[in-house]
Amino acid sequence: MSMYGRDPWGGPLEIHAADSATDDDRSRNLDFDKAALSRPLDETQQSWLLGPGEQKKKKYVDLGCIIVSRQIFLWTVGIILAAGFLAGFITLIVKTVPRHHRPHPPPDNYTVALHKALQFFNAQRYLVGGYYDAGDAIKFNFPASFAMTMLSWSVIEYSPKYEAAGELNHVKDVIKWGTDYFLKTFNSSADTIDRIAAQVGVGDTSGGSTPNDHSCWMRPEDIDYARPVYECHSCSDLAAEMAAALASASIVFKDNKAYSQKLVHGARTLFKFSRDQRGRYSAGGTDAAIFYNSTNYYDEFVWGAAWLYYATGNTSYLQLATHPRIAKHAGAFWRSPDYGVLSWDNKLAGAQVLLSRLRLFLSPGYPYEEILRTFHNQTNVVMCSYLPFFTSFNRTKGGLIQLNHGRPQPLQYVVNAAFLATLYSDYLTAADTPGWYCGPNFYSTGHLRKFAETQIDYILGVNPKGMSYVVGFGNHYPRHVHHRGASIPKNKIKYNCKGGWKWRDTSNSNPNTLVGAMVAGPDKHDGFHDVRTNYNYTEPTLAGNAGLVAALMALSGDTDVGIDKNTMFSAVPPMSPTPPPPPAPWKP
Repeated sequence: MSMYGRDPWGGPLEIHAADSATDDDRSRNLDFDKAALSRPLDETQQSWLLGPGEQKKKKYVDLGCIIVSRQIFLWTVGIILAAGFLAGFITLIVKTVPRHHRPHPPPDNYTVALHKALQFFNAQRYLVGGYYDAGDAIKFNFPASFAMTMLSWSVIEYSPKYEAAGELNHVKDVIKWGTDYFLKTFNSSADTIDRIAAQVGVGDTSGGSTPNDHSCWMRPEDIDYARPVYECHSCSDLAAEMAAALASASIVFKDNKAYSQKLVHGARTLFKFSRDQRGRYSAGGTDAAIFYNSTNYYDEFVWGAAWLYYATGNTSYLQLATHPRIAKHAGAFWRSPDYGVLSWDNKLAGAQVLLSRLRLFLSPGYPYEEILRTFHNQTNVVMCSYLPFFTSFNRTKGGLIQLNHGRPQPLQYVVNAAFLATLYSDYLTAADTPGWYCGPNFYSTGHLRKFAETQIDYILGVNPKGMSYVVGFGNHYPRHVHHRGASIPKNKIKYNCKGGWKWRDTSNSNPNTLVGAMVAGPDKHDGFHDVRTNYNYTEPTLAGNAGLVAALMALSGDTDVGIDKNTMFSAVPPMSPTPPPPPAPWKP
């Protein structure tokens, strides 16, 4: 038995097994390849066969601490001198050649619109705190709380994108202006309260002779009529929404420990009040019922409890948010015409997305899994309803989804849906899930982003009117916004209650541009009338702009950035699911 190899000097090398080699074989193996031996040996072969040969005597340089070869020393000095010369030459070239900085790419339309949309909140600030709701000077805590919650939610999810857009400090300042005011509207240092200031100002539209915030057309700083404060003593919806606003803001300001804890304490107090004193804040024919009527308060229970769980990590809030009875009363198990429509009145769709986040990323298991799975499945259904392949909601010929079924002021609902769709798409992407099912059909997350983009693009001007419904964005936008401050010129003349009517009724454009205001929007036929006296077309609102900001931020910038998975869970302790109870003993 033999193996063949390659002789290191070029000839064949035959290796024989020892037990089969004969004397003749061994003899033959001694006959080397003479041709190979006749080749000159290289240095390695010589050293291997012959050992070290005689070498020339080298010269050395004594450096004191070490002795080195003179040749190495000269080479080292030469290399150092050459490197120094080369570095100096390169530096000279860099300094003398003119620099050409690569310009940053221009911001996308969503980022441009975002900068403007945030400016609207600056215009709505009331000097002693809080925000004017819309084109008048009334302060409604119910929609204002929802607006602050939506802004906080967007910051928690997309703070790196806010930072990249240069708007993080601005939006946090907007939120804090709102939450500081909310803390003034109840005894925020107490653990238990019995009242909340729900509204400042009167919106009476009955046509009486008493001046109020709707009958008068004045600059807010010129108001000289009485502005009563409305208190509520049984207002579960309002208190739970305010609790959501403070709890979500506490996560935004978690690095400011003292302020964050103050917000959490206030949120706990408000939520306790909402549970102890049941009732709708707008019940009984109050002024609020005319403008911001609340139809239910169980959706606020789910919404507020979910936010308090994220803010505190206290599982008692999660137990309440996932309680089947509360979910049932919130409308989770029946499909009303407005099912899936997030608004200042109904937070169920938002709460379901918010709690689906918990299931996707932390999967707390028993005893929450059953209702969380239900909320997750219902979120999938809601997302299906947004797609153009389904008929849950009509669309105008121009493509605007009719989430309020053709009723006026549609855009406030559209922007909320665009935010939820983009956010849920980012949730799925972060969970390494490429899409979701609508019945037997699978849809990729790109469908959700496409829905959101088409709706926001419509608002920004891609519509049959070619009209941007965000003031100051583009060249063609509403010039007769229903807004007192925007319509009265800055001419040092103080107009009384009725004296300002001429500015309300004039056909001239507003002398002041209310930058970033998203107006109420077109009708169900894509029609729009730029008329100051018709608020159904031209009035902006705090809640509407908050949804717009959230949607724009979700869509803007680098689509690969995605959400911040961890900040939402910063107060949530590690999950250790409780095992389900054992089955009942078997009985024959």
